[in-house]
Amino acid sequence: MNKDTIAGIIPARYGSTRFPGKPLADLKGKPMIQRVYEQASKALSEVYVATDDERIAAAVKQFGGKVVMTSPDHQSGTDRCAEALDLIEAETKKTFDVVINIQGDEPFIEPELLETLACCFHSSMTEIATLVKPLKTPDDLWDANKPKVVINGDYQALYFSRSPIPYLRHYPKEEWHLHHKYFLHIGLYAYRSDILREITNLQPSILETAESLEQLRWLENQYTISVRTTRHESIGIDTPADLERVLQAGLL
Repeated sequence: MNKDTIAGIIPARYGSTRFPGKPLADLKGKPMIQRVYEQASKALSEVYVATDDERIAAAVKQFGGKVVMTSPDHQSGTDRCAEALDLIEAETKKTFDVVINIQGDEPFIEPELLETLACCFHSSMTEIATLVKPLKTPDDLWDANKPKVVINGDYQALYFSRSPIPYLRHYPKEEWHLHHKYFLHIGLYAYRSDILREITNLQPSILETAESLEQLRWLENQYTISVRTTRHESIGIDTPADLERVLQAGLL
């Protein structure tokens, strides 16, 4: 897969409920969105921020990044990526085969993760790809904010859930993680461009609504999600308290 045909897109909106203005939060002299952009650019030659906010767009232009303005009405980062892809292709007169959706609150994202996702598309059968990591603690197993993934022998996702799956009926719940290899989902997606355009036209599904996980809509509509494992830890910043912990930890 030629890197020039892969577009890394970072959806970024200003109005986060838990952390308004998060993309512009200062991380040791750089806005968060710049930290994400710089990390992504170590793996990908074509990186864009997709936003609906002029303040974020101005910040991206100030550090020399590429940005496209998208609708404020998108319900998900996937939807914003689809519009951004159309805008980028129209602007550059280039065609991109694959889009990688990069979380805008992951300033420490490892370039290797993006490279791993890109490699999934060496197979022409790959429609959507994502990453998982082995679960280590019972706290993670029962944390509803950390979706779990069930995968088959071909490393395709069977199901995503906020609940622990499978249920181990012969063991105490506090020991489940010791007797089964559970995986946590890492919220990075890559899509073949034609598939991205298709899935954004799907209606919300029953399982998606129940779990509040958009990837279940794709599975319900019989799209395949290829999975690769990693041991890299994800450090997302969802709240001002998360930001303070990162700064106190001296990670920058």
